[in-house]
Amino acid sequence: MPNIKSAMKRVKVSKKKNLQNRIKKSELKTTLRKFREAIEAKSPEAENLLKLAIKKIDQAVSKNIIHKNTASRKKSQLQRAFNAMMAE
Repeated sequence: MPNIKSAMKRVKVSKKKNLQNRIKKSELKTTLRKFREAIEAKSPEAENLLKLAIKKIDQAVSKNIIHKNTASRKKSQLQRAFNAMMAE
């Protein structure tokens, strides 16, 4: 347990930010899972889910939850999966 007032605040702030980051990352994972399920089911709403997934990825990058290269890779993978589904 920190003794210095500023260190106490840092602990409090870091716990709060950690919780927010976990929530955002969980939302992102859920969105990606829903998109993958839609692709497997060849659902017509896959296009909307793709747009939503890309939006969530971009939001995660802007909040420094995931790295920009990771985001770029994920978006590319999603787009390729969508294009493959449309080609079938």
